Parts: sequence; C-alpha cells; structure tokens
Amino acid sequence: MGGFVVSAEEKSKITYITACVFEFASRFGMNPQEAMGYLSKYEGIRYLDEFYDIEHTLPFNDTMNALQTICMRNGGAVA
Repeated sequence: MGGFVVSAEEKSKITYITACVFEFASRFGMNPQEAMGYLSKYEGIRYLDEFYDIEHTLPFNDTMNALQTICMRNGGAVA
C-alpha cells in the first residue's frame, strides 16, 4: 500500500504555517478559512514557506507584523 510520506521538517513547517494562519485570523477578526484565503491571495503563505527557516525562530508578533506588511504590499487591505 503506497502512502504519502512527509519529512519531519515538512511536518514542522505545516504545523508552523497552520499556527500562523490561526493567529492571523484571531488578530484580524477572521475565521481560519478567511485568513488562509487572504494569506494565499496576498502572498503571505508563500512568504512563510520561503522564509520558514528564519521566521519560525522569531516571536509570533514579529511574524504577524511581517505578514501584514507583505500582504499589504501585495494589495491586501488588512490594517
């Protein structure tokens, strides 16, 4: 039986990005699905994926501020 294998690093990244989506949702009064859509549309998820190695070492507050900035630079309106 074939299965989908995810490395430990990929699991950590998925867990971190999921936590960021939930925190972003909470901070900006969205539900998690809305936050995921917003972050996907305005490049926040790409940013978290690309810079995971650095971002996951920073305080969540710094990451949320960075996500807000990245999304606004890409046309998002959450302030």
